[in-house]
Amino acid sequence: MSASGVADGLTIDIRSKRFPPLRDAAERHVIEGLRLALPKGSFTALVGPSGCGKTTALNIVAGLDRAYEGSVRLPDDGMVAYVFQEPRLLPWRSVESNIFLALDAAGMASDAWLDEILREVGLEDVRGVYASRLSLGMARRVALARAFAIRPTVLLMDEPFVSLDAPTARRLRRLLIRLLARHPATVLFVTHDLREAIELADQVAILTPPPTRLLEMIKVDLDAEERLDEARVERIRRELVGRAGLSGLL
Repeated sequence: MSASGVADGLTIDIRSKRFPPLRDAAERHVIEGLRLALPKGSFTALVGPSGCGKTTALNIVAGLDRAYEGSVRLPDDGMVAYVFQEPRLLPWRSVESNIFLALDAAGMASDAWLDEILREVGLEDVRGVYASRLSLGMARRVALARAFAIRPTVLLMDEPFVSLDAPTARRLRRLLIRLLARHPATVLFVTHDLREAIELADQVAILTPPPTRLLEMIKVDLDAEERLDEARVERIRRELVGRAGLSGLL
């Protein structure tokens, strides 16, 4: 993976990704010819059937999986943050300690910036609470704070609001929008929820069943106020689901 050469965004070219045979399991050909060129500051949602390689693609972009054919080019200042499905907090450490560990690892340790990011995500009152005592919604909020704390150029998000009740997920989506307004990043966001994709993303990449490729890139032309209109979002979702060639994938 090259970490330079695309100053204006993120370029992904996964020519082939296969998982080798393991015991009784046959080889899996997961991705074939997945190419995405994401403009700087864009928000792209990956949507497709289960098992089509969405998380695998994120892991490749993050550099966690290098066993593939192709290339990923990050912006020249490509600081990458990854928000996983699970918050992945250290339960024996406090909220602020979990975030500070990320800052320290990135060489960005700063008490003043830690204070600011805690205020921005509304965690200042629980900064000393151990992660093991947080609700799932609060833990997800800490994971968001940890990601934005390192000032990422590229933000990877793998179903970060899954398993939350609808009101909590909605609040966290609103928080994400506010954070991106203050701290822009190029976002690649995996979700199974087309409604969530429409509410958040500038464009939705529809992926095929494996071996996965890009079927269609759909622009979401909504302003911030329109994204808050649940009826409008639902209307667009139904239109997309009803389109020929997409109904079986969404």
